[in-house]
Amino acid sequence: MRIAIIEDDEKMRHELSVFLQKYGYEVCTLENFEIVIEEALNKNPDLILLDINLPLFDGYYVCREIRKHSSVPIIILTSRNTEMDELMGMNLGADDFVSKPYNMQILLARIESVLKRTYKADFAQKLSHNGVSFDLSKGIVEFSGKYIELTKNEMKILHLLMKNSGKIISRDEIMNALWQSDEFIDDNTLTVNINRLRKKLEGIGVYDFLITKRGQGYMV
Repeated sequence: MRIAIIEDDEKMRHELSVFLQKYGYEVCTLENFEIVIEEALNKNPDLILLDINLPLFDGYYVCREIRKHSSVPIIILTSRNTEMDELMGMNLGADDFVSKPYNMQILLARIESVLKRTYKADFAQKLSHNGVSFDLSKGIVEFSGKYIELTKNEMKILHLLMKNSGKIISRDEIMNALWQSDEFIDDNTLTVNINRLRKKLEGIGVYDFLITKRGQGYMV
């Protein structure tokens, strides 16, 4: 999912961008504050992180103007932490309010909570890891604006690995997940499917994503 960051502090903007990309989000940073409202709408993000203390227009104005045209979820980031500021943000259509300085992991949890609440079933149908997005409902993998379509078995393999990212999944576990397929799966067939999936990922620039752990299984 794409997150737009509207923050005038360059260091904080960069740190946020790097952090969110690490967790699989596509990030766009908006830095031209004269046209920030138009840019925010044109980028079509799934969520906006919006600082209050901006040059030219404050975040409350930006929030109000965006809300006139879009229902995209907005999380307000601010060093102002009075109840009146929070109330004003919510009245203007913000979905959440996070005070600075904030813990990055807590902010990540708030982002995920707002996204799940907003997109519900759609969110459950999409997995992201290290910049790779997998839309289960369409069988499509996206990376850096490039797409590939997967076969039924490739989808099952990638789904199992991505929902368990960081963990080694044994060959037996993968074959058990594929057993309900109409196609018979044996050890050699699994190897063929893994190799095809890896080549497809490399075709859109995704290298060293699907990792072989010799004698143990696979992981992403």
